[in-house]
Amino acid sequence: MLGRIFTVGGYTLLSRLTGFARDIMLAAILGAGPVADAFFVALRLPNHFRAIFAEGAFNAAWVPAYAHVHGEKGEAAAHLFADRIFTLLLASQAMLLIVAWLFMPQAMSILAPGFSEDAEQRKLAIELTRITFPYLLLITLVTLYGGMLNVMQRFASAAAASIFLNVAMMMTLAVAVWFPTAGHAAAWGVLISGFLQYFLLAGDLARHGGLPRFAPLKLDEDVRGFFKALGPATLGSMGTQVALFADTIIATFLPAGALSALYYADRLNQLPIGVIGIAIGTVLLPEMSRRITANDHDGAMKAQRRAFDFTLLFSVPFVAAFITVPDAIMRALFARGAFSKADAAAAGATLAAYAIGLIPFVLIRSAVATFYARKDTATPVRASLTGIAVNVALKVALMGSLAQIGLALATAVGVWTNLLLVLFFAVRRGFLVLDRAWLMSLGKFLLTGIILAAAFWLIARFGNSMLGSMHFRDELLLVLLAVGGSIVYAFAILVLFGRKWLVSLVRG
Repeated sequence: MLGRIFTVGGYTLLSRLTGFARDIMLAAILGAGPVADAFFVALRLPNHFRAIFAEGAFNAAWVPAYAHVHGEKGEAAAHLFADRIFTLLLASQAMLLIVAWLFMPQAMSILAPGFSEDAEQRKLAIELTRITFPYLLLITLVTLYGGMLNVMQRFASAAAASIFLNVAMMMTLAVAVWFPTAGHAAAWGVLISGFLQYFLLAGDLARHGGLPRFAPLKLDEDVRGFFKALGPATLGSMGTQVALFADTIIATFLPAGALSALYYADRLNQLPIGVIGIAIGTVLLPEMSRRITANDHDGAMKAQRRAFDFTLLFSVPFVAAFITVPDAIMRALFARGAFSKADAAAAGATLAAYAIGLIPFVLIRSAVATFYARKDTATPVRASLTGIAVNVALKVALMGSLAQIGLALATAVGVWTNLLLVLFFAVRRGFLVLDRAWLMSLGKFLLTGIILAAAFWLIARFGNSMLGSMHFRDELLLVLLAVGGSIVYAFAILVLFGRKWLVSLVRG
């Protein structure tokens, strides 16, 4: 499992690094003004739907169902099952795309009502969203193909696909003068990337398993079971996305730049979520599904506990850095061109608020895997809906006094509520045992985080004095933080956990 985690995590890290290069170009060219806010709405809307229906709900229901059919009934039955789901999926997504194109002005009134006060910005947001929305259909098919490949223990192409989003957007931004606005250039880059990702996954699946084809629709036992799981999974996946939808809606009423601050803060927050949380969760779900299908429930529980340890080991440094020195990180990465140091300070404060919920963000995918692997997509919904209620209520309460920082803070509290309830349900059902050894491990991770946060604060304080007004001062400080923090964290882990724990974690 470790090798597959590093495969997915490695490609995801490369995707995030190219994503940072893309965001540096976006910040320098778009800045944080009205055109940028319009583009980020156009980017967020298809991404929200993608996260709910494609990578969220669909993946949670699809991978266990396909693994079960493949393991129990053989390859031919699995192919027929995939053909039927492909046919339904393509038809439903095509209908959604047509409706979105036709009713985009009405949708924009609901999803970005604050733009109604600026007719030009509203018109631009509608135009850009019509360009980006077909990306959803392509990425939904990418998710279907990626799930099939994951069951075959092939993770590389699905993990690498998102790199094309960053590369395509950088290419179109590089020739932004050929487009009406830089927002148009970025939007066309999103759409082009959808086609590139589709062809990558389709080519890999064609070589190793065969692409799904159109098939007569028949609601047999397997298809009915899939849809029975898909409905609750959709509700469960809506938790974070409803929160982000609410962010988008509310932020359109806030001063210009609020949406951009949310975007850049979320982009950094998504680095550990993608590289660690999603990578480990992607590998864990088919692993637990396979073990539970083979009636190896103890093995499934051990795999999940090991995934939790890996997740915390790699996540703690990000939490410490994002809470302690977010302004230094934002200045070093984005404060150039049209993106000012004031913009970086606003985005940094937003990042610190998001980071309060980073641990549950990275753990939630592994936590719900124990339910999804058992084809129970309903139980996580209860936790998710409670988290949504807490989240949205806090957004309304905090938006006035804290602006976009309050939106991020509400998201953090909501995801903590979600995770704690999922763990409670898992323990009560006997799917997870929180024994003394694991609780001690949690305490040690908390202590290492505190030590590392103190180290970051000291390095930043003395680094600022030492570097003075040097050229590339912010970039050099970020290097000092990375190097010094790595040394302190490695030493703290060795002292508190010991070499034996690390060896056992790696070897399993």
